[in-house]
Amino acid sequence: MYGYRWKSFYEDEDRPEKPRSYGVPEMRGPNYSLLTQNVIQDILESMGQFVDGLKFSGGSHSLIPKTFIKEITDMGHKHDVYVSTGEWAEHLLRKGPSVFKQYVEECKHLGFDTVELNVCSLRIPEETLLRFVRIIKSGGLKAKPQFSLKIDTADIPIASNKAFGAYQAPVPQKSEIVEEVDLLIRRAERCLEAGADMIMIDADDVCKYADSLRTDIVAKIVDRLGLEKTMFEASNTDTSEWFIKRYGPRVKPFVDHSQVMNLECLRGHSLGKNHTSILDSSFFLI
Repeated sequence: MYGYRWKSFYEDEDRPEKPRSYGVPEMRGPNYSLLTQNVIQDILESMGQFVDGLKFSGGSHSLIPKTFIKEITDMGHKHDVYVSTGEWAEHLLRKGPSVFKQYVEECKHLGFDTVELNVCSLRIPEETLLRFVRIIKSGGLKAKPQFSLKIDTADIPIASNKAFGAYQAPVPQKSEIVEEVDLLIRRAERCLEAGADMIMIDADDVCKYADSLRTDIVAKIVDRLGLEKTMFEASNTDTSEWFIKRYGPRVKPFVDHSQVMNLECLRGHSLGKNHTSILDSSFFLI
C-alpha cells in the first residue's frame, strides 16, 4: 500500500526524519504574498515532512493580528516546524534595550522559536550584537543572525575579445556595500560563540554570478562555519539547485513557499540523481 511513496528518509538517501540538524529547509511565510491560514495548513499537511522552518519575512508579523500569529505558530509546532520572526528586531533598537527584551518575551508568548537579527540593517557595534544574541538566548529562544554579501558589478569580469591593455569603459557600481568575507566569517563565529544557533547568509548577490565568479566566497563560509550552522537564502529555483548540486542534500536553504516541492525533488538519490526536478512549475502547490 506504500508503493506510491516516491520519497522516503534513509541514511543513504539524503537526510533523516525530523527533527534533524542538517538538510533543514526553511520556508518563507507571509511577505511577498499574503498567505491565509488555510494555504499554510495545506502546505504543512501535504509536505510538512519536507519543511523544517517557517519564517515571517520582512516584519510581516508586525502587521498581522496576534491571534492569527498564534494559530500559525501552533500549526507549525503540530507539524514539527519551528517558526522564525524574520528580520524585524532592528526596528525596535532605537527605543532601547528594554524594549528589545519585551519584544523577545512577546515573541516567546506568541509561539515563535527563533528571533532573527539582520546584521546589515542593525549597524551596531559587534559587542552590542553579541549582547542581543545573549538576550534572545536568555529569553529561551534561538538566535539567528543574518549576514549579507554584496558584490559590486564593477568586480564582475566582462567577457570580451579586446587586446590586452585596451581601454574598457568602467562599469557603474550598483551595490554600495562590499562585504569582506573574512570579516563576515569572524563576526559570525563570534555570534556562534555567544550562543547563536544558526547563521543566515543572504547570498543573492553572490549566487547571481556563482558559476562564473564567487564560488570561493560560499566555499569559504561553508569551510569555516560548516553546513550545520549555516543557512543560505535561495530566492529562486536556479540558486537552490546550484546549492544542492554543489553541496548535496545536507545544505540548509531558505526558499519561497512555492519552491518547497521542487526543492525536495532535487534531493536524494532516488529523485535527484541528475539534480533536475521531476516536476514542472505548474505542479507547484501555490
